[in-house]
Amino acid sequence: MSISNPEARPALHHVTLVTSEGCLSCLEADEDLTALARAGRLRLTTLPADSPDGAALVARYRPVVFPLVLLDGSVFSTGHLPRRRLERSLTAAARR
Repeated sequence: MSISNPEARPALHHVTLVTSEGCLSCLEADEDLTALARAGRLRLTTLPADSPDGAALVARYRPVVFPLVLLDGSVFSTGHLPRRRLERSLTAAARR
């Protein structure tokens, strides 16, 4: 038998941010995503593109520009972070 907890928080989205050295869009995305993570809106993992895990993601997804942003394991965006689209995705998930 399962007991539901009405105060249980919904599962958070997991965002993986793959960054490249010297990338201004990467710095902006990191700041925005870190703020959302601190607010409890998502879980964030940041990986440099030249780290073993980052290089594996770059090899798999072949982004043309950085940062590479994965949302729950799927490509969400490359290049400048689409903040409004991300906000809509997070809000929609919170309603479920």
